[in-house]
Amino acid sequence: MTTFGTAKWQGGLKDGIGAISTKSGALNAYPYGFAARFEGKPGTNPEELIGAAHAGCFTMALSLILGEAGFTASEMNTKAEITLEKKDDGFTITKSHLTLRAKIPGIDDAKFKELAGKAEKGCPVSKLLKCEISLDAALA
Repeated sequence: MTTFGTAKWQGGLKDGIGAISTKSGALNAYPYGFAARFEGKPGTNPEELIGAAHAGCFTMALSLILGEAGFTASEMNTKAEITLEKKDDGFTITKSHLTLRAKIPGIDDAKFKELAGKAEKGCPVSKLLKCEISLDAALA
């Protein structure tokens, strides 16, 4: 499978404005820029999108692993916090912290954490990220 996203940019770094789109149309010319990325203004930023991708990928991977083990989640909620830090050679994504809260009938805590750990390691986005990845998983 191959898919794509696009970005358009006009102007300089701080005064410029960009628009991000996805093949599916989930994002269609959605605004992003310096102020959205570093100053908390409206719009999105690459780190937020990476967080959404990581949370979504991990949750789907866990659903697969749970199914293979005979479990089905009634609900899973995953948050991926992406840390962007200034380093000597520029900005670097240094960490993705996954927080998962799940309702899974019939599973005990030890088995749940084992399967969640397998999903974190098997998730394609986890494999792509070259940063520290941590997981905080709890049954709701």
